[in-house]
Amino acid sequence: MAAGLPALLLLLFAGLTAVDAVTTRAGCLDAAREAALAASRGESGSAVGARYAPAGADVSVTVSGDRVTATVRAPVRTLGARLPRFTVSATAVAAVEPGTPGPRP
Repeated sequence: MAAGLPALLLLLFAGLTAVDAVTTRAGCLDAAREAALAASRGESGSAVGARYAPAGADVSVTVSGDRVTATVRAPVRTLGARLPRFTVSATAVAAVEPGTPGPRP
């Protein structure tokens, strides 16, 4: 029992951190999709992406030809004050809508 309890707590912390990372990545994917679609319609993709992104996320939108690429990166807090944070990211691509004034990052 003395050796098993610390291992069980470590496994619990790792599992909770993994769930937090998956949830944050899903939020990043949603924000990247919305940012790419908004930019392809001529709206400000960065502003729309920031509205949907998780807290502390970095939203970048690039336009190249007839494609808009949005990338969202967000830090994931580990369940330990002294452990380093790691970053998850998601990318979405959308085609520029025909007849729009032009994509805006």
